[in-house]
Amino acid sequence: MRAPARLAVVGVLALAALAPAATADAHGFSSTVYADVTSPADGVVRTELSLEYDLLVVSVAEHAHEPAFYDDGIDLVGTGKELGAVEKHADAVARYAGEQFVVTAGGQACQAALTDVPPRMEQREGVPYAVVTLDHTCPAADDHQIASSLFADDEGYVTGTVTVVQYDLDGRSGSAALKPGTPSFHTGQTTWQRFGEFFLLGAEHLLGGIDHILFLLALIVGSRRLREVVLAATSFTVAHSVTFVLAALGLVKAPAAVVEPVIAASIAVVAAWHLVTLWRESRGAGFVHVGALEPARTPWYALDRAGLLRLGVVFVFGLVHGLGFAGALGIDEAFSWRLLWSLLVFNVGIEVVQIGIIAVAFPLLVLLRRRAPRLAAAVGAGVATLVAGMGLIWFVQRLVGA
Repeated sequence: MRAPARLAVVGVLALAALAPAATADAHGFSSTVYADVTSPADGVVRTELSLEYDLLVVSVAEHAHEPAFYDDGIDLVGTGKELGAVEKHADAVARYAGEQFVVTAGGQACQAALTDVPPRMEQREGVPYAVVTLDHTCPAADDHQIASSLFADDEGYVTGTVTVVQYDLDGRSGSAALKPGTPSFHTGQTTWQRFGEFFLLGAEHLLGGIDHILFLLALIVGSRRLREVVLAATSFTVAHSVTFVLAALGLVKAPAAVVEPVIAASIAVVAAWHLVTLWRESRGAGFVHVGALEPARTPWYALDRAGLLRLGVVFVFGLVHGLGFAGALGIDEAFSWRLLWSLLVFNVGIEVVQIGIIAVAFPLLVLLRRRAPRLAAAVGAGVATLVAGMGLIWFVQRLVGA
C-alpha cells in the first residue's frame, strides 16, 4: 500500500473515532444575550433584554425557582406560541433577569423591576428569543457599572455566554461584550478598552470554532507555494469581511439553516480538492514528487487556471463564512454605527488569529516538504482526509438539523 493510501486510511480511522463526538454546532454549546441600555428618566436605567427562549425556560425554572415555567413552556419551543408562557411567568422571568443582569450606580446596586412594556418574541438566526424590559431604579451617579451572568457557566446548560450591550447612558454611547472573563464594564471605560474586549472576543471565536480552523488547515495543506496560501487567505479574508460588514449593516441576511451546512460543505470541498490533486499527481509523476515545492519561475502573484479556479471557490465560500461569523453575534438586523465599529474590531480579532495559524503552520509544512517530501505528502493526505470527512459529517448533521 502506498504511503498516501496508508495515511488516508489512518485519516478515515481517526474520523471514525471522532464521528460520535462531532456535533452539528462546531462552536460548542453557547449563547448570545442582547441588551439595549438607556436612561429614559433621572435615576432610571432601562434595559431591553433579548434572551434565547429555551435557555430562559430552564434557567428560570431552576434558578428563579419557577418549575411551572418549564412545564408550561419547554414544549412550545419552535411552535410560535412561546409568548404565552413568557407572559404567564413574567414575574419569575424578571426576577431571574434582574438577579443576573446587575446595574450599579456609585457603588450601590440598583433595584430591578419589570416595566409595563409587554414581553415579545423575535427570531435571531432562526432561534426564538424572548424580549423583556427591566427598569433599574438607581441613586444619582456620574457613571454606571453593568454586569451580566445570564446563562452562566455554572448553570450547566451552556458555556461562554456573551452579552452584547448597546448603551446610551451618562451622556455616553457605545457597546460592550460581556463574557465569563470580563463580566462587567462601566460607562466611563475608554473606547480602546471596549474595542479590546471585542478584539479578544473575535480571537476567541475563531480559536473556539473548529470548523473555521479546519477550513484554514485545508487551505494550508492544499497550497504548494507561499503565493498560493497568501492569495487564498487574502481571498477568504476579503470575502468574509465583505459579508460580515454587509450583515452588520442589515444589507444581507441568510438563515443559519442555509449558512451552516454550506460552511461545512466548504470544508469538505476544499480538503477533497487537495486529495484529488494528490491522486492525479501520484498517477503521473510518482508519489516521490507529490507535495514537493516547485521552483518559483513566475511572479509571486501568478496562478494557473486551476489555481484561479481554486481561488474563486475559496472566495465564494469566504462570503458564506462571513455570514457565519456574523451569525456568531446574531447579526440579522441593522445595528447602530457605534456597535458596527465594535463588530469590525471583532473581525480584526478573527484575522489576527487566522494570520497566526498560517504563519505557524505553513512554514512547518514547507520545512517538511524540503526535508521529507514523501512524508509531507502523506501527512497532507491524512490531514485532508480527516478534514474532508469531518466537513461531510457536519454537512449531513446541519442539513438534517441534528
